[in-house]
Amino acid sequence: MAKRPATAPAARPAPRREAELASAQLDLFADLAPADAPLVPGRPAPQPHSIQLPPGARWREVMAEGQLIRFVLQRSRRRTIGFLIGDDGLRVTAPRWVGLAEIDAAVREKSRWILSKLRDWQQRKERLALNQTRWEDGGELPYLGRRVVMRLDAQRETGLQSVDPDAPADGDILWLGLPHDAEAARIRDAVQAWLQGRARSVFDARLREFLARTGLAIKRWKLSSAATRWGSCTSEGSILLNWRLIHFPLDIIDYVIAHELAHLREMNHGPGFWAEVGQLLPGFESARDVLRRHDPASLPQFD
Repeated sequence: MAKRPATAPAARPAPRREAELASAQLDLFADLAPADAPLVPGRPAPQPHSIQLPPGARWREVMAEGQLIRFVLQRSRRRTIGFLIGDDGLRVTAPRWVGLAEIDAAVREKSRWILSKLRDWQQRKERLALNQTRWEDGGELPYLGRRVVMRLDAQRETGLQSVDPDAPADGDILWLGLPHDAEAARIRDAVQAWLQGRARSVFDARLREFLARTGLAIKRWKLSSAATRWGSCTSEGSILLNWRLIHFPLDIIDYVIAHELAHLREMNHGPGFWAEVGQLLPGFESARDVLRRHDPASLPQFD
């Protein structure tokens, strides 16, 4: 019997080129798990070297949409490029045969989606950071948009060591007249009392400024501890302001005050109401957008 001619081994498929990759289905997913080391408002993001990377992973950067996108690149046996938003930001997982230029092109192609998810991730970390306060010597606390450091000393009076208590800087010391071994509950109560006192003073001064400038009049105002509302205004002119607003910068506090004062003329949230807010506080939209990402429950809890 005649022997069949030898058959050449099948050639391995050539690696896909960039054009093919662009049309390939990309595996997109986001995992917004709580971070072990959340970002703190007003602080720079952790540097790449401060994050432990898996073996073989590396940092990479791509310019897209006018922004620098930094991501962790990890090779795997998967067939497609995957994008993951996790504790270290953006992680890109790619097959070993895909070149760096092709990976960068895929990141640029999906840059709008990536940047949107990274913004969501950042906002979530900010909310977590606000709520993670260590009630101990050296613990940090948000106050008027800055991070102040709690220090315990029974020989001192409780107060903020700052050039201007109404304009603190990151790292200013909040001295608490407590012994170094004070329990967390005692520290928390002392901080709450101090914050509420500062809230009364700051809110009253801001309210008086608005009333003097606008000619509006209110019946009275008080601090609130509401769990879901930043402020309220009755038809009789009584205003409540959530004392936890003292954690935020003055522009956020001013927005809530303008919001409640606008209700003196518009007891609704229609177009006329927002026009009134704009008259009281031009450019309020950015402050409103910031506050919409938070609720009182996202701040340090004292209950």
